Amino acid sequence: MKREWLFFWLVALIWGSSFLFMRIGVEEVPPAQIAFTRTGIAAVCMNIVLLLTRRRYPSNLQTFLLLMLLGVVNTGLPFALLAWGEQTVESGMTGVLQAITPVFAVVIAHFAFADERITPMKILGVVVSFSGILVLTSRDLTSGSGLGSDLSGEIAILIASLCYGIGTNFSRKMIQKRAPDTVVVAAVTMIGAALATLLLTLGLPLLGERAPVSYASLSGDILQIMLVLGFFNTFIAYLMFYKVIAGLGGARASMVTYVIPVISVALGALFLDELIDGTLLIGSALILAGLVLVNGWLKPLLVRLGYPAKGHPQHAAGD
Repeated sequence: MKREWLFFWLVALIWGSSFLFMRIGVEEVPPAQIAFTRTGIAAVCMNIVLLLTRRRYPSNLQTFLLLMLLGVVNTGLPFALLAWGEQTVESGMTGVLQAITPVFAVVIAHFAFADERITPMKILGVVVSFSGILVLTSRDLTSGSGLGSDLSGEIAILIASLCYGIGTNFSRKMIQKRAPDTVVVAAVTMIGAALATLLLTLGLPLLGERAPVSYASLSGDILQIMLVLGFFNTFIAYLMFYKVIAGLGGARASMVTYVIPVISVALGALFLDELIDGTLLIGSALILAGLVLVNGWLKPLLVRLGYPAKGHPQHAAGD
């Protein structure tokens, strides 16, 4: 097995476990503070790597500020929104809903790039994926809870996925025009994410959200979870994912999207006794089927199964 494939599965496991850890963490720590802790630890570690490898920050101020903005949109806000949503939404459900990110990215790319026009197959994929979301959110109605806190949490998670979709296309624009080093990108974007989540941590209590807590007051288990989220699930996982992209290509690396929901659902059921029912399975299947259609992987799959399709794409979107 290539080292990159080992990293692929490790990244899937680590990122899949993030939803479990956040779900446990929000019991004691406000969501924005969880996001700040993650990004703050990762920012310090990333910048240490940058210094040790003698890389430099972008000399162009505009590039530096754009990378900071990318960190806010693609890391800081999604981390905070995901943790906020997990105050009421189960960790497995969060992992499944967050898997909709590539669908948002494809729709946004249609308007952002001339060579990424949406096709009938991609439209079908979008429809199928969003039908999966409708199935998942129908749990609120069938359980009799109505359109309450669960739905608001689910909407927050979907907004986080939208942020990731925007960030994906924004980062592609950045790479096309400026081609910055990946470690430099990680270091600067994490600074932006840490600053944004720090402002949220301090500012949201003024709007009625939970006030930040002292780290010294946290139980040992929660403190360990915060450290794991920052060091392993953010810093280490990001570095490994860059290796996966470099070794396997963007298309294969993006397949981690299919594995993460399975891991998040399994861990939630195993450690938190979260329910795996027909609604979750059907909704998950629809979202994953939509991702297959959106990424253009249906024809290559049929070819491998023995159904020849002329002119099938050799690379999925994002390569």
